[in-house]
Amino acid sequence: MLIINFVGIVLIAFIVWWFWLYSPNNKQKKLANNIGDEVNIMVQDGVYQPSNIILKANTPSVIKFIRKDPSPCAATLIFPDFEISDELPLNKTTEISLPPMEKGKYVFHCSMQMYKGYLVVE
Repeated sequence: MLIINFVGIVLIAFIVWWFWLYSPNNKQKKLANNIGDEVNIMVQDGVYQPSNIILKANTPSVIKFIRKDPSPCAATLIFPDFEISDELPLNKTTEISLPPMEKGKYVFHCSMQMYKGYLVVE
């Protein structure tokens, strides 16, 4: 009985880590210095690739999302700080226009927050 409880606690800890605490490797960064730079984000295998985007402050930006993941959760993209919500069709490119942003870190995610990425504005 003790072994079953221990395994259950380990599984619960793994689930909490996977869905709420895990953040993709910081090596996945894309630097975009101005509006002329093209930023493409692939939605595939349960993550945004790259998941960390560095943008220049006070400059409007366009980010292109390409959804390869058939999961229904991947179909919706939300930028809560900018009140942007859009549908990502499967195997098609969707352009998201972002307004000029102040320095800071902004999150974007799917409707259930299982897919998560960050915009770092410098």
